[in-house]
Amino acid sequence: MPGPLHGFRIIDLTSNVSGPLATMILADQGADVIKVEPPQGGDHTRASANRRGGFSASFLNNNRNKRSIALDLKNEAARDAVLKLCATADVFIQNFRPGVAERMGLGEAAVRRMSPSIVYVSISGFGERGPYAAKPAYDPVVQALSGLATIQAGSDTERPRLVRTILPDKLTAVTASQAITAALLARARTGQGQHVRLAMLDAVLQFLWSSDMAGQTFVDDEKSQAETASAIDLIYATADGYISVAVQTNKQWEGLTRALNQPEWLSDPRFRTPALRQQNIDERLRLTQETLLTRSSAEWLERLTAEDVPCAPVLTRHQLIRHPQVVANETLVETDHPAAGRLRQTRSAARFSATPASIRVGAPALGEHTDAILGELGYSSDEIAALKGFGT
Repeated sequence: MPGPLHGFRIIDLTSNVSGPLATMILADQGADVIKVEPPQGGDHTRASANRRGGFSASFLNNNRNKRSIALDLKNEAARDAVLKLCATADVFIQNFRPGVAERMGLGEAAVRRMSPSIVYVSISGFGERGPYAAKPAYDPVVQALSGLATIQAGSDTERPRLVRTILPDKLTAVTASQAITAALLARARTGQGQHVRLAMLDAVLQFLWSSDMAGQTFVDDEKSQAETASAIDLIYATADGYISVAVQTNKQWEGLTRALNQPEWLSDPRFRTPALRQQNIDERLRLTQETLLTRSSAEWLERLTAEDVPCAPVLTRHQLIRHPQVVANETLVETDHPAAGRLRQTRSAARFSATPASIRVGAPALGEHTDAILGELGYSSDEIAALKGFGT
């Protein structure tokens, strides 16, 4: 069975990660994603490091299941070709800075003239208005402005720290993919397309608010200084490595004291309730750490698991790909790419019982499908050759 989005076509003018990952999620779910790239170099991630067979791992991991057409959009005939593609499509997505698509002749009005019910998607860094609207946006900059770097530091008074993965980019991608499917559902019910606007900054703030912005939730009662988090995180050293242990409920706390053979903690006045354990978090975590240093990771994980205490080993990237839980989930799949060779990637995270997502083809070479796609639009071989000649 084809994926749940089989039959939908997406015209993708995005580059880097936030847009391409969003459309790859949809491509995995069956959508026909046509990636429009400049002939000179294509998507910026094609030039990234860690390469094999002319492909970077970054490009491969954000662009599978797509077709690539290479067109110089500075040329009017190439822009016309993209607009003709839009007439066959359900979604148009771009992540240029605000105003750039309009200057290129590919703004919402121009695209909607070709396809009145299309879902038009604009991804920006900071939004379409305001003092930062025209600024270039990359992940660290958004982490800084959103407050994420301060949250990661654990305290407003500590040196801010970046999350060591491009969380805003990837979070924006997931948010965009969900918004696109919601807009397609609304169109199926009403017959009308709409413009979906998404700023990386907004995606991160929405993400943070559910757990990290309690002090800013009550209007006229904001806390100017966030409560300082513990200087100790929930990664503990053992006699031979590291594990994570996380305790929330009274039942889990009791299980922890049994697993660690520390029954006296139950009568300690500092730890009698969840509120008291939070107030005395540094002392609680310090005692936990001292105890965990006395045995190996494997021993502690066995004892903690027996008491139903949430715990896990701390894995390196090399270790996680072989962990029994990852293997049992069949999260990682191997496929053969015609140029890059044997690849290991994650499958689509969401599993559909009736319309499964799949990896049908690997990421395309730059302009690999230009002839085929233009041919589908009715261009002659001479017209295709002329279009391909621009920008080369």
